[in-house]
Amino acid sequence: MPSPAFAEFLGSTLLFHGLPPAIQNRASQRLVMRQHPAGATLLLEQDWGDCVYLLIQGWVKIVTHTRDGRDITLNILGPGNLFGEMASLESSPRSSDVITLTGVTVGGIPAEDFRNLINTEPQVGFRLAQLLVKRIQQLNRRLQVRESESGSRLADVLLFLAEGQGQVQKGGVLIPNLPHRELGNLCGLTRETVTRVLKKLEQEGLLVRPDPEHFYLPDRDGLEALVDG
Repeated sequence: MPSPAFAEFLGSTLLFHGLPPAIQNRASQRLVMRQHPAGATLLLEQDWGDCVYLLIQGWVKIVTHTRDGRDITLNILGPGNLFGEMASLESSPRSSDVITLTGVTVGGIPAEDFRNLINTEPQVGFRLAQLLVKRIQQLNRRLQVRESESGSRLADVLLFLAEGQGQVQKGGVLIPNLPHRELGNLCGLTRETVTRVLKKLEQEGLLVRPDPEHFYLPDRDGLEALVDG
């Protein structure tokens, strides 16, 4: 039986939010918890997809590679996110690497158990479809602003993090202060440019640093206007 704290966490995730406790319990009982340090490769592109993972604590990046060997960061995921589900559903090789940005705790579900859960609990399958649609929408938006000026591109990434991992506080949103290199990889900017743009956003009152580990976004509408401008 999962602890009350873990049951509350599971119920807060997009995949399981609002679902009956019996479904949440069934899923949690199949989770095998593991911890990994920062910089660890959890999944490798072309590996076989035999497990689905729920990120419980920490951050990971989803990375693919160009033909000339350059890394492209496709996504950054925080607590409550799922990864490894596509290859497990298709019984196919992985399409990207998953690398930890911080120390993480992940719960692994065998692919067969995950498929059985979807087949027998339609609500889980519907939530998974919603999750995949959301990721496609986020990727499409990032592609649309890829050729915009640097402020728009970084503002879009900050809004992306706010939507996926933000904590609403006093009318604004608290998000993690990820390494500038990783923010730059998401929007196609150098680390130096990210540092410069973040400082400019601070000066304009669109970004606050309450502590070394977080950014606070007091004006999401202002960032949206910067992206759309």
